[in-house]
Amino acid sequence: MNASERIDELIAGLTDWRGATFARIRQCVLAADPAIVEEYKWMGSPVWSRDGMIAVANAHKGKVKLTFAHGAGLADPDGLFNAGLEGNERRAIDFFESDDVDERALKALIRAAIDYNQSHLKKNTRGAQPKARRKQAAGDA
Repeated sequence: MNASERIDELIAGLTDWRGATFARIRQCVLAADPAIVEEYKWMGSPVWSRDGMIAVANAHKGKVKLTFAHGAGLADPDGLFNAGLEGNERRAIDFFESDDVDERALKALIRAAIDYNQSHLKKNTRGAQPKARRKQAAGDA
């Protein structure tokens, strides 16, 4: 069974409001960018990536949590983040039964996470040399 099928199965198993909310979140994530990759990791957590991890989702007893890997580095003009605000790296959105999923704002936040991943990737690869070249350059000095 591939990751998407496992996530389908997870959502189908959530027969209360959490299943519908989880499905809407997933739809927003996947609609934000066609190159997003779905994975199923950490003993049953859907993970979405593009040039690095974007977010992981989990269904808890009274909420559905969407945690952004680099949320602390993202602008949140719509104020979606409502959990993990004290962390240095991650930020999360806790969706409760009466909450609406603001699809426009969530897609914008997903795109910001992709931009963050891409700029971080470019920053780390800029000027990077293969290990052998670095050793040679150090030996030449």
